[in-house]
Amino acid sequence: MKLSSDDVLFTEERHLAIITLNRPEVMNSMNPPLHDALREALEEVRDNDSIWVAILTGTGDRAFSAGADLKWRFENEDTIREMAKRPREKILSSEFGCWKPVIAAVNGYAVGGGLELAIACDLIVAAERAQFGLPEPRRGLMADAGGVHGLPRQIPSKLAMELILTGRFITAQRAAEIGLVNRVVRNDELLAAARELATEIMECSPKAVQAAKQAVVLGSGLTFEDAMFTEFSLFDRLKNSADFTEGPRAFSEKRAPKWEGA
Repeated sequence: MKLSSDDVLFTEERHLAIITLNRPEVMNSMNPPLHDALREALEEVRDNDSIWVAILTGTGDRAFSAGADLKWRFENEDTIREMAKRPREKILSSEFGCWKPVIAAVNGYAVGGGLELAIACDLIVAAERAQFGLPEPRRGLMADAGGVHGLPRQIPSKLAMELILTGRFITAQRAAEIGLVNRVVRNDELLAAARELATEIMECSPKAVQAAKQAVVLGSGLTFEDAMFTEFSLFDRLKNSADFTEGPRAFSEKRAPKWEGA
């Protein structure tokens, strides 16, 4: 797939898509053109049945994303104020409806909007040099694109508040210690580690994986009992698919399953 902007690169390898933020000259900072290109890439992941998993990373070795492009913001202040009046549009939200797993491969700074983007992904693999933080208060801003609400839902509240209120950065190792990151690997092994994790996921039924992700996300706002007795749409799809019987059959026949696909 060729995207409409070179701000984001997109490649597909069998059932795996790799999306790369491509503004290394500004540490892959986010502006509206990059956001639009990223949305286009994620729509392809969401809508293309041949894609089962996506990896999201950044060009270069300095940053996954340094957050909002403050220079662009300053130079386009009127545009920013006008955009702030519009309904908020957040990619990788439940409303966006991408139930395929997205792995963030964090190759450097993931701060501000970069951290918000990373925590919107399902899993995070981090290079040893990676750093994480929400520096918005130090710029007179607030992490309002998911940071102040998303971070306390992923790590203990007091630890989240410390990051939110101080604007301090933490290392990849510390991020792993507090449960923000799944794996920390050598810098030169980052993409390989993310691919390895993606491969593990792709050994599973894509319909089962998507049903599970949807149940986790939509069920998180319900009580345990309500979530247990709610039949989400992708679980219903799974039960009516060939995968639902192929898995047990393959196990009993001691062979690898042949999944129906997404």
